[in-house]
Amino acid sequence: MGKLIPILMALIGIGAGVGAGIALRPDPAEVVEMHPCGDTDQSQGAHDTSAKDHDADAAEEETTNEYVKLNNQFVVPVVTNDLVNSLVVMSLSVEVAEGQSEVIYAREPKLRDAFLQVLFDHANVGGFEGEFTNANNMDILRASLRETAQGLIGDVVHNILITDIARQDV
Repeated sequence: MGKLIPILMALIGIGAGVGAGIALRPDPAEVVEMHPCGDTDQSQGAHDTSAKDHDADAAEEETTNEYVKLNNQFVVPVVTNDLVNSLVVMSLSVEVAEGQSEVIYAREPKLRDAFLQVLFDHANVGGFEGEFTNANNMDILRASLRETAQGLIGDVVHNILITDIARQDV
């Protein structure tokens, strides 16, 4: 009976927290837009027109690109002192110009081989150790993968998207 009380208290606390979060959630209309420097937007009229133009540009860009998900995940061993310390598993997608997805599928074995080499090199220089998902590490990895893909396929490739990533320590 004494072991049951802490579990019940934890469940009540979790329930109260979830309930409070739902009850105190702001309405979508009340959300204030923040600038990267932390200042709130005071000029609604001028900002609305530029936001509409930016949204139109983003929508136009999305319609001219396709995203090709590579069929299998990539598994990368992280080796330290000649021992495998962890495995990194990731899924990648390739952003290409509209109508060019068949080019990626046709060259996928060669592309996978080149991507694996980039991922192994990234692991060997310590890219998957510590805070491996911080923005700088991920940007370096994406840039290396993009350069490799563009070297093999050409300017059809616009970007590489890391859709899933996980590290399992062994």
